[in-house]
Order: sequence, then C-alpha cells, then structure tokens
Amino acid sequence: MKKLSPSRVVNIADLRSIAEKRVPKAVFDYLDGGAEGEVTLRENCRALERITFRPRHAVAVGDCDLRTTVLGGEISFPAILAPVGYSRLMHPGGEVAAARAAGDAGTGYILSTISGHRLENVKAATKGTAWYQLYLVGGREAAEGAIERARKAGFSALVITIDTPVAGMRERDPRNGTAELLTGSPFAKLPFLPQVLAHPGWLTAFLLDGGVPRLENVLVPGETGGMPMLDVGTALRKSVVTWEDIRWIRQSWSGPIVIKGILTADDARQAVDEGAAAISVSNHGGRQLDGVSAAIAALPEVVAAVNGKTEVLMDGGVRRGADIVKALCLGARAVLCGRAYAYGLAAAGHAGVVRAIEILREDVERTMRLLGCSSVRELNSSYVRYPSAWMPSAD
Repeated sequence: MKKLSPSRVVNIADLRSIAEKRVPKAVFDYLDGGAEGEVTLRENCRALERITFRPRHAVAVGDCDLRTTVLGGEISFPAILAPVGYSRLMHPGGEVAAARAAGDAGTGYILSTISGHRLENVKAATKGTAWYQLYLVGGREAAEGAIERARKAGFSALVITIDTPVAGMRERDPRNGTAELLTGSPFAKLPFLPQVLAHPGWLTAFLLDGGVPRLENVLVPGETGGMPMLDVGTALRKSVVTWEDIRWIRQSWSGPIVIKGILTADDARQAVDEGAAAISVSNHGGRQLDGVSAAIAALPEVVAAVNGKTEVLMDGGVRRGADIVKALCLGARAVLCGRAYAYGLAAAGHAGVVRAIEILREDVERTMRLLGCSSVRELNSSYVRYPSAWMPSAD
C-alpha cells in the first residue's frame, strides 16, 4: 500500500478520495454510504453549510486555546473520534490504530461494540480518554460481560446508542454483495470478486490479518469465540434498547453514561431523567432512518431542552474544522467525528487517522482566528447565523 503524503492531503475530501482507491467498493461504500435514498446523509452536510459566520474583525488573537472538558476530563481540541463499526475491514490496524492516534493527539476515542479488536487491546493502545459504545447484541448476558470487561480495562464512560432497533437499509451493501463476500459460498462470491482482486494491497493485508474478523467484544454465553460479523443485523432486531434497559445498565456500570441518538426535546429530557451525564445529538450519520432532521438542525432544540442539566455533544456531517466550530456555537460541548477519521484509516491506517486529526485541528484553529475568538469555550450563537426554523419554540 502506498504511503500517505501529508503535504498533498489538505482536507478530509482528499482522504476520502484516497480511501476510495485503496479499498474494495464494498468496504468503501459501507463507510461512505447512508440509508435508503441517503437524504439525511446529504442533509447533515448541507445543513452545516447553511450556517454562516459573524466574525469579529480587527481583533488580535494571541494563543488560540482549543482545549475543552467533556465529562470532567480535558481534551486538546473539541473533537472525539466516534464509534465506527467494522473498522478492521478498512485497515488491519482498525480500532487499535484509531485509538492510538486519538490518544497521541490528546483527545478521546469511542470503541464500537462492532469491533474486530479486543477492547482490552484498544484501551491499551491509547494514552487518552476511551469510552465504550454498547449495543445489546448477543443478549443481556453478553452485554453485561462486555460492560465488566470495559470497566476492568479502564474505559471511563459507556455510550448507549438508542437509534438502532433494526439496521437501516443501506442500499449500497446488497448491491456490492457485502454479505456474500463476507460469508457466502465461493460460488456466491464470484460476481463480486473483481472489486476485491482490483485491490491486491488491501487483499494481501486482509488475508495476512486472518480474513473476516469476529466481533471480539460480543461473547455469547455457551458459544466459542466472538460473534460472527454477519450475525449483527439479526442480532440488532433482538436487542432494542429501551429506557428500562438503561436502568439495568446503570446498575452494571457505575461510571458516566452517554446516550447517543437524540434528535428531539422529549428524548433529551428523558435522557436527563435517566441520569445521562451527556447526550449526543445524532442521526447515526444518516445510516438509520432516512428523512430525519440533520443533527445540527436538531441541536438548538436539544440544548434548550436540557437547559444545562447535562453535557451536549453532536455528530453527523462533520467534514471540516469549521463544522466543529459551528456546532460549538450552537451549544455543543464537543463533536464526535466518524467518517472524517475513518476515511483516513481506510486510506493509510494509523498515519491516515493522524492526518485526519491534524487537518481538523488546523481547521479549527484557523477558523477561530478568522472569527476573532481566542478560545473555543467563548464560542456562542452570536458568532453565527442559522435558519430561524431551527430555533426552539417557547414550549
């Protein structure tokens, strides 16, 4: 696999272009695509573009302070690497490489349940904050086992994703034969093999890594090894997370809980009532219910609803540091970035994630200086204009 040239990779779109060339179409489209018509996927980005800045000119900005705190811990800049499933298919380093890059950059990493690396190895790889994202795949016993492992390994928070009662219909996957490539018979694989054979570097690394990994953190009682990767769709249908589940999860986990997948004031208030230390305004990157609000458009409503009772994060559509700044102006404490770093992982493994973080950090600092603001903690809605339809109602 060719090395990454940082001097020629100046934005996340460059990393996306490299990733598209370096991994098979089935892998790239899993990372890049959304649900059904991908309306929400596109709207996440378009909504951020509709926000305009209101800079303070003729202001001397000295040192630009990008630090903030999330759940009581300081991070070097207001972006945390979001949970991204199947990362080991994008590059053998997968979650371990991403966590190491995040820690070296002084920020946090969230490990997905849908991981090909053991959570203990991921936590050991990072010097920074690490949270564990929980699905209830495999049942309650499997989840409780993962929670206990995460506690012992040193993960400091649990992220519960509530918007996946069933996997969204990601139409690119069946077109690309993803299921057939991962678990089908040799005959079923035949129509889809050319896309794999066209990427010998990726294929060699994939085979040397042992082929299709199991889900190392979903250990079902009575079964040997982690859950097979393609069991996830079926498992999600049997593992809907309810508010009642959050109550028993709290009994198993004494640390802070982050609830991810909030888009309405009602759900935000419910999350506060259930003791969430933070919530993430999220539509799963446009990968679940197509046609819902862009995450940034829902942010003001959620911020108003919680009224400072819990920390608010946001994920969805973040491709530039300016997007991060816009989210902070509308009340987010920090953002979660998924595709932005995953493109780097698929493009060049650890080095690609490092470059993605560098790009976002440089973007944030430059945007802050151009705004005339010296600290991310001073950002507020006076620095932006945004559609009046997003403003929360008096209710």
